[in-house]
Amino acid sequence: MTRKDLILVTVIGAAVGLLAQPILSNFTQEIHGVVQAPYGVIRTGVFVCFLLLAPIALSVASVIGRKVPVLYQFAKFAAVGSLNSFVDLGVFNLITLLWGGVPQALLFSVFKGASFLAATTNSFVWNKYWTFGSAERPDAGQVVKFYTIAIIGGVVNVGAATAMKAFGDSAGFPENLWGNIVAPIAGIFTALLWNFLGYKYFVFKKSAGLPMVIPPKGIDR
Repeated sequence: MTRKDLILVTVIGAAVGLLAQPILSNFTQEIHGVVQAPYGVIRTGVFVCFLLLAPIALSVASVIGRKVPVLYQFAKFAAVGSLNSFVDLGVFNLITLLWGGVPQALLFSVFKGASFLAATTNSFVWNKYWTFGSAERPDAGQVVKFYTIAIIGGVVNVGAATAMKAFGDSAGFPENLWGNIVAPIAGIFTALLWNFLGYKYFVFKKSAGLPMVIPPKGIDR
């Protein structure tokens, strides 16, 4: 693992720890019902946990990646995917926190769409320049391809989340848990496979493959 990768994955861990804070704020009572500790300690513990876990996980992947190089790239994609998920969940929970609760029907879809847009923009930057190692400036064609995939993924994401929210309402499940966590996560994971395949083989296909290094003649490996 390079020093650059170590720094960037640590930034990801710190960002995830910060984005988890609005989620914790929406579940104060539920958390205190399970964990008997000062809330400040819980918040700090969550932040430190993500800050340390991210570089440790990528370090393990780098060791495994010496034998199976594609696994290291997948680990970077997973790290970015985790960040995207927390951007999506964190922004959504921040909006509902400021709103004063989980909205219904159309407004729920609007809030979910806003959080998805934030996560998608984050995804483009991290996946282009870090996961798939594309150093060139993005051209109009690549941006159009990316947002075409993202918009379709967004429809899948928001549609699945809205449908899950409606199901939870009709079944009488806890609104806070179902609206702020279960429904958004359902949207994230429903669109995950579509986004990965689209980004790897359609948007970033020129830089997604691992380069083959051929040593000069006369130099041993």
